[in-house]
Amino acid sequence: MTHRGSRVLRVGSLARVEGEGALHLRVHNGRVEEARLQIYEPPRFFEAFLRGRSYTEPPDITARVCGICPVAYQMSACQAIEDACGVTVDRPIRDLRRLLYCGEWIESHALHIYLLHAPDFLSCDSAVDLARTDRTAVERGLRLKQAGNALLTQLGGRAIHPVNVRLGGFHRTPTSAELRPLAEQLRRAAEDAWKTVRWVAGFDFPDAVIDADFLALASPSTYAIEGGTPTGLRADGTLTTFPLPSFLDHVREAQVPHSTALHSRLDGRRHLTGPLARYAISGNLLSPAALEAAREAGLGPECRNPYRSVLVRAIEVVYAVDEALRIIDAYEPPPRPYVDVPPVEATGHGATEAPRGLLYHRYRLDAEGTVTDAQLVPPTAQNQGAIEDDLVRSVQTAITDHEASDHELTHLCERLIRNHDPCISCATHFLDLTVERT
Repeated sequence: MTHRGSRVLRVGSLARVEGEGALHLRVHNGRVEEARLQIYEPPRFFEAFLRGRSYTEPPDITARVCGICPVAYQMSACQAIEDACGVTVDRPIRDLRRLLYCGEWIESHALHIYLLHAPDFLSCDSAVDLARTDRTAVERGLRLKQAGNALLTQLGGRAIHPVNVRLGGFHRTPTSAELRPLAEQLRRAAEDAWKTVRWVAGFDFPDAVIDADFLALASPSTYAIEGGTPTGLRADGTLTTFPLPSFLDHVREAQVPHSTALHSRLDGRRHLTGPLARYAISGNLLSPAALEAAREAGLGPECRNPYRSVLVRAIEVVYAVDEALRIIDAYEPPPRPYVDVPPVEATGHGATEAPRGLLYHRYRLDAEGTVTDAQLVPPTAQNQGAIEDDLVRSVQTAITDHEASDHELTHLCERLIRNHDPCISCATHFLDLTVERT
């Protein structure tokens, strides 16, 4: 079979891409005509069963959307409901929220870098295989993940689905003495984070460029994590911002026939959220150590190579560790663990930067504080269109440059999807590829 004929490649199951999914590629006369990332898991109805619940419940309910990024959902929910109620939390509470979020960035990025993505660059079938050839590296990754989990456990009550977060702040805030052991662990993690950057910088990165628009939150004086202004960056360098309440006017969701997950476009164009977008839009606001790590790793002010997203994640680990240490070193327990958030009939908006990208929440409340409407726009849904475009471009290059076999195309598609880290459950070798030739 040559590539001049028709070729349909069906991937029956993508194991746990934020649920269940598949991949469908169609090639005709040497041209890739279609790539469909099919998410076929039944809808989970989070937005529907939030309706009718008390306004105090979304932070705990939405945390169950993801076991790896629960803080992102809690923080976006808190921010949106507090916005509706006209409440601004105290600075010490905001700092603790940022500290908690740093823990999530550290553990999520470390897990992705070491256990999911690195094997692709090192000719390993899995993280277990990598541990046989480079046990030191895998142990370093696990130590980093433990440091992030320690922050989640101390501030959130547990590492998965934290229970200490509430509207207005926390049920309980830590003492300075309770944070001191974390600082010691984070100082050790800082060395591991630097070693991670140097290790990843040595990978062999294929040449690739993604031309989708970038979208990330931006803040005037800090690398955005737990809030900011939505900011878009086009490939031509055009920068646009818009207020958060108009988010859904710019990021429009639509149902596609091949997926139960909605697809999004930014002002009518495919866009990408996540580390590449954050780094391009706010990279100059990284900590001095993270900026030095980026320079040492050979990153310029912008990176559009999706394979190098693993390197940007490593830079963000350096930053998150630095930021966590900064907050702990300056910490003084707040006079109260939370501020009161009385219900108001209003609509509120919230957005934060999950490890995988911008996560938006909107809630409408009645006067008694009952949620009458909810809308969640996760980064994975926003990124799906850009991932499909990336698949088309890269597969087209592979079949044009040489007669890529089905096995080669399978491996290529696996790598491309993992570049974008659509879900922590995207385990290695998740593509069972079936080829139909006519």
